[in-house]
Amino acid sequence: MDMDFNSYRMRQRPVYMVFEGVVTHLEIAPGMMGRYDGCTQMVTVENEAGNTVNFLMNASTFVVDYTTLYESMPVTVFYSGDTAVPAIYPPQYEAAVIAPRQEGQNVFVGYFNNLLMSSDQSLKLNLAPTTQVVTSNNQTFMGNPGNHTLAVQYSQTTRSIPAQTTPERVIVLCGM
Repeated sequence: MDMDFNSYRMRQRPVYMVFEGVVTHLEIAPGMMGRYDGCTQMVTVENEAGNTVNFLMNASTFVVDYTTLYESMPVTVFYSGDTAVPAIYPPQYEAAVIAPRQEGQNVFVGYFNNLLMSSDQSLKLNLAPTTQVVTSNNQTFMGNPGNHTLAVQYSQTTRSIPAQTTPERVIVLCGM
């Protein structure tokens, strides 16, 4: 368990779980206070094994490339593994990041330390001058992307442990 220590408190790093599949249904869902205000949608995703998961997509959900989702779209959904979920079927989670799947493109979401190593130590980033580093509202990120939760878009990795990549784009998910 990766922990962040500071003089005030100890907090656990976010852990993101992954579900890949195809969007089978989109519908309006109740948002804050149970109101159907149109700001929250339920996205139903089914994987190749036939497992179905409902994801709440709201204003805090980051959709990679700001893509409009549609039924039959292949997606990868990242959600918090630390959040309590209701015991219902199909399971329902709040989506943190939704990434449309594209041939030759991979997306990884996780916390990266100041050396740009993911908290699970599975991916090391090697930034290049061509790597775009932006915030979730697509503005140039002016600081060091280390010590943040990042959505990383890349095409290839080394076969080393940890895998290393020079990403095409890094999105700093400030506040996650």
